[in-house]
Amino acid sequence: MMQSRTHNCNQLRLSDAGQQVQLCGWMENVREVGANFAFVVLRDFYGTTQVVIETEDMMNIVKSVNKESTLCVVGTVRERDSKNSKLPTGDIEIVPSAITILGRCQHNELPFQVNRSREADELTRLKHRYLDLRNPEVKNNIILRCNVVAALRQAMTEQGFLEITTPILTASSPEGARDYLVPARNHPGKFYALPQAPQQFKQLLMTSGFDRYFQIAPCFRDEDARADRSPGEFYQLDMEMAFASQEDVFAVCEEVLPPIFAKFGKYDIASSAPFMRIPFMEAMETYGSDKPDLRIALTVQDATESLASCGFGPFEGNVVKAIVVNEFTQTRKFIDKLMSDVEIQSGNKGYWFRLDENGEVVGGIAKFVSPIKDAVVEALGLKAGDFVGLTAGKKLAAQKTAGVLRQKLGTSVPGLMNAEQYSFCWIVDFPMYELGEESGELEFCHNPFSMPTGGMDSLLAIENGTLDPLTLTADQYDLVCNGVELSSGAVRNHDPEIMIKAFELVRLGEADVKAKFPAMYNAFTYGAPPHAGIAPGVDRMVMLLAGEESIREIIPFPMNKNAQDIMMDAPGTVGQKQLDELHIALVPVEE
Repeated sequence: MMQSRTHNCNQLRLSDAGQQVQLCGWMENVREVGANFAFVVLRDFYGTTQVVIETEDMMNIVKSVNKESTLCVVGTVRERDSKNSKLPTGDIEIVPSAITILGRCQHNELPFQVNRSREADELTRLKHRYLDLRNPEVKNNIILRCNVVAALRQAMTEQGFLEITTPILTASSPEGARDYLVPARNHPGKFYALPQAPQQFKQLLMTSGFDRYFQIAPCFRDEDARADRSPGEFYQLDMEMAFASQEDVFAVCEEVLPPIFAKFGKYDIASSAPFMRIPFMEAMETYGSDKPDLRIALTVQDATESLASCGFGPFEGNVVKAIVVNEFTQTRKFIDKLMSDVEIQSGNKGYWFRLDENGEVVGGIAKFVSPIKDAVVEALGLKAGDFVGLTAGKKLAAQKTAGVLRQKLGTSVPGLMNAEQYSFCWIVDFPMYELGEESGELEFCHNPFSMPTGGMDSLLAIENGTLDPLTLTADQYDLVCNGVELSSGAVRNHDPEIMIKAFELVRLGEADVKAKFPAMYNAFTYGAPPHAGIAPGVDRMVMLLAGEESIREIIPFPMNKNAQDIMMDAPGTVGQKQLDELHIALVPVEE
């Protein structure tokens, strides 16, 4: 017996006919077909069961409550005359002898029909999330999330990792996104910060002698929302390994993730180990992105040599990239929208031409291409019926715009994308340094605590001028699936001397490192093991497994795009007494 129930609403079958049962749930729907005759759909967490009203007493009870009220139904199971093969309980119904109202819905009109809540606008859904979650389709995403997290925990434990929780209240970190700050009542003028990630703590665990650590870690970053990123709070499968290399991290991820995607994913095809490895520079050249969607059967070609001098102004003195689509049959209206979408998303224009059935250049910038048709056809390997999408600009801008064009073509032209699969790859060999857009000086490209490839020897070669710092790579890697970056990771720079030298190249000295990262630097001076780690995003992983486009669909109580919880009215105001206790004075915001 479960609580006050003998069965749940997805449990009874024809073999239970004649039994006296007690069910509890929400009154999902009522269909009256006579004076004292009606069908009631009772829904609980597990499913639905039909209840047949055949007496005046039972009808009066049902008529006295609104939909979504909670009821307890005591009655007899019988075989249905009109069976519903689409429902597990479709062969039976309940004839009630007693109906008790457990929780009355006091609203005649619901903000949306529960089973169609996903058709409502997002504001209404988030405000009434407790109703939205009653929708089995929404609820199933949360169940999926629970099952995936449980499977990840089991798999990591089987791999010899210990689950260790790290602090939520910590020190503000000088790098990365904005911190969420928490005023310290007993320390006026000082603040804790919610962790952007457990990065320093997990590295400290390695120096403490723990060999393999993981946790389903909450992370807090004050940043804007995106389709694949929730503002404020998110969760990641955080892991770190002592005496480990990049290969060790790859081996664990390739052992843990494919079975979980195979078991819980919407698609039954997934990359098997080893995942494809693509150097960062190659990814940008070939796919126009450092998180390529390998399901799309298109690559980017360099067309600078053949087209930069064709007389078309935007190409002059710039890098030109091309994407060729064979047997292209889309309309001019389609092309115009495609180019408009590319410009909106990338901020840069796209260009095009095509070869007609006779192999003549038509459309777009055809008048600039026609005089050099033969050279272009040879350079790009074109044939009659091909479409050529083009981008231009400084190298990085041309690459990124081509990446957007590739993605738009792949998702909108039939036959270019094998969508129903999970395609994994590793992006490796990220640049250690770059020139800052504003400063024009050398800066860290990504994680400053990654081990530079070649260690101290490489840094000394930069210092003495025998190595170009922009060519130095780091032992850093990203895990990508279906065009979504699941995680960044790295072999850590565990040697204080190498760490100081790496920072000196960006004009920060030993004192700066000690001041900004005192615990980690000091710990490393006591003998740190080589260590490496990664942290795949749980939210993004479940989003992919569920086949959802928005990450908010797989979070129980998500914030909106402005990092507001409109159901709980957060962030909200607090009283003056609380402000005084925390030694906080509010300053009016200028209009």
